[in-house]
Amino acid sequence: MSLFNNLFGSKDFSKDTKKKTQWILLTTENQLEELKNISKTQTVLIFKHSTRCGISNMVIKRFESLFMEEFQFLKVYYLDLLQYRIISNDIAKMFEVVHESPQLLVIKNENCVYNASHNKILETNLSRFK
Repeated sequence: MSLFNNLFGSKDFSKDTKKKTQWILLTTENQLEELKNISKTQTVLIFKHSTRCGISNMVIKRFESLFMEEFQFLKVYYLDLLQYRIISNDIAKMFEVVHESPQLLVIKNENCVYNASHNKILETNLSRFK
C-alpha cells in the first residue's frame, strides 16, 4: 500500500507534515465568509483538489514544490472536493467561477481576481498578488 501512496499520494492530506505551504483546511461553509473578510487585507488562495485524480495529485505536488518562502504572506486554503463538494459549489456561486479540478482561485477584496485549473496552476505567478 505504501508504494501506491507514494505514487498517487496519501488520501489523508492533513497528516503530511513536509509541506512548505501552510495549508488551511477548508471544511465548513462558514469559512467562506471568513476568508472573504480576510481577503480585504490579505491575498487568499483556494486550492480545490480531487484526491482520486492523478492529474490533481501531480499538480498539487508540483504546486507545493514551486511554493517559495516569499509566498508566506498568502493565506492558502485547501479544499478536498470529494469530501466537501457542497463547499465547492458554494465557491463557484460566490465567486462566479466555473467548477474545475484541480483549481486555484486568488481572492482579493472579496472577489476572485484570478483562477486557473490543471497545469495552468503551475504557470501562475503568485508574486503579482502581493
